[in-house]
Formats: sequence, C-alpha cells, structure tokens
Amino acid sequence: QVQLVESGGGLVQAGGSLRLSCAASGRTFNSDAMGWFRQAPGKEREFVAAINWSGFSTRYASSVKGRFTISRDNAKNTVYLQMNSLKPEDTAVYYCAANPVITTAPSYRHWGQGTQVTVSS
Repeated sequence: QVQLVESGGGLVQAGGSLRLSCAASGRTFNSDAMGWFRQAPGKEREFVAAINWSGFSTRYASSVKGRFTISRDNAKNTVYLQMNSLKPEDTAVYYCAANPVITTAPSYRHWGQGTQVTVSS
C-alpha cells in the first residue's frame, strides 16, 4: 500500500524555523514530482511548494518564496520542506503529495495525512 507520512510539525514562535519531512513507502516515488500543500481552518487547501523528480525544478507560492525551501533525497524516498522566518499566517495543516508531473494544482495522485504547524505571534 502506498503511503506518504509527514513529520516535523509543531508549535514555533514567529520568526522561527521548522523542517518538515515526508517519507514514502509502498513504492518508490523517485520518478514522481512531490509537492507540499497546506490548509488552514476555514480555508481551501493551497499550494506551497513542489519539486520535480530530479530535484532540478522547483516551484513556490509567492507567499513562501524566499522563506521556504523544498528538497528531496531519492535514496531515502523522502522530501523535505525547510521553513524559515515563519509567520502566524503560515499556521495550517501541511500535506505532502506525489504526482507523475509537477504542478501547483491540488490534483496530486497520492496524499499524506498531514502534519500540524502552528506559529505563535
């Protein structure tokens, strides 16, 4: 069974950092694009960042560009989201997703269960 499991969420003060991880199991995702999305209470799920299969192509939402960095380690079947200079508006459940092609749309084929990130002011 294909699984994506996020970890690394938590409570952090504004200006702090967190590193999210997403470990894939069940099959290799080395040929898939990987993405991070987030959903705050009462809001729609929104795109955060994505990376293609090789790691050479990345995309970011304008709201996180310059603060967040997506990366992947195909040997470990894991994708990461380094989040710096966190703001209270970054508070959300963060989801990892996998898809055959890189896209900013929430149409990814496989999804994790999410990890909560809370940024206090």
